[in-house]
Amino acid sequence: MHIDLHTHSTASDGTDTPAELMRNAAAAGLDVVALTDHDSVRGHAEAIAALPEGLTLVTGAELSCRIDGVGLHMLAYLFDPDEPELARERELVRDDRVPRARTMVRKLQALGVPVEWEQVARIAGEGSVGRPHIATALVELGVVETVSDAFTPEWLANGGRAYAEKHELDPFEAIRLVKAAGGVTVFAHPLAVKRGEVVPEASIARFAAAGLDGIEVDHMDHDEPTRARLRGLAKELGLLATGSSDYHGSRKTVRLGEYTTDPEIYGEITRRATGAFPVPGAGGPRPA
Repeated sequence: MHIDLHTHSTASDGTDTPAELMRNAAAAGLDVVALTDHDSVRGHAEAIAALPEGLTLVTGAELSCRIDGVGLHMLAYLFDPDEPELARERELVRDDRVPRARTMVRKLQALGVPVEWEQVARIAGEGSVGRPHIATALVELGVVETVSDAFTPEWLANGGRAYAEKHELDPFEAIRLVKAAGGVTVFAHPLAVKRGEVVPEASIARFAAAGLDGIEVDHMDHDEPTRARLRGLAKELGLLATGSSDYHGSRKTVRLGEYTTDPEIYGEITRRATGAFPVPGAGGPRPA
């Protein structure tokens, strides 16, 4: 089985619609794909309707969190999307995205970058506006060569010159809310140091004690020594070790299924979840 548990669609900051993402996942040879848009479940219905036969969808979201001034992302899988407390927190985060993005645009303008809000809004379209949309604008303007190049202290990285904070969950509260909604939590790209400051390993141990289920080990922003370190930490703390592409369509160079999760780990995630269940595809033939 080929299992990719971290992807994004136009419902947040990817470039594939949820339907396109499902078709592309099947064409890439995946058996299981998770749709984990930022703080949003808006793309789930379209993805389910478009699921090709032979592809299974894991519904989820990537929750924006912050602890001790450091931002982090928590992947939440197979939770009940209608659970009111978690839904309310997701809405608070989403509502803060536009004011935050406008603030970053103003900071970039003050730095001499000729970016306009209308450009960022056009790039975001119907998605939840975020830093990747602003990064794409910087690429269009020739300020940086790639979206990843914008996520540096010079520009949009956590604490960077044009960075702005937004409403974010306390990670312990995120773990509690997802568990209460029957879901499973995995700390996304925990040691992606090129994105900015990361939480110390002591904090990961505290998350584990609070009920964190796993950490994302195999990821494009982790080099081989980092992956080995995280794999050892997962074993030490009794956490599941996942792998996934963090696919954003053409916004990033990573391919669907470039990093994957072991089927036994996936099986354990599904066994722990009670809020929702993986959706088997029956919407059409699998691409050749």
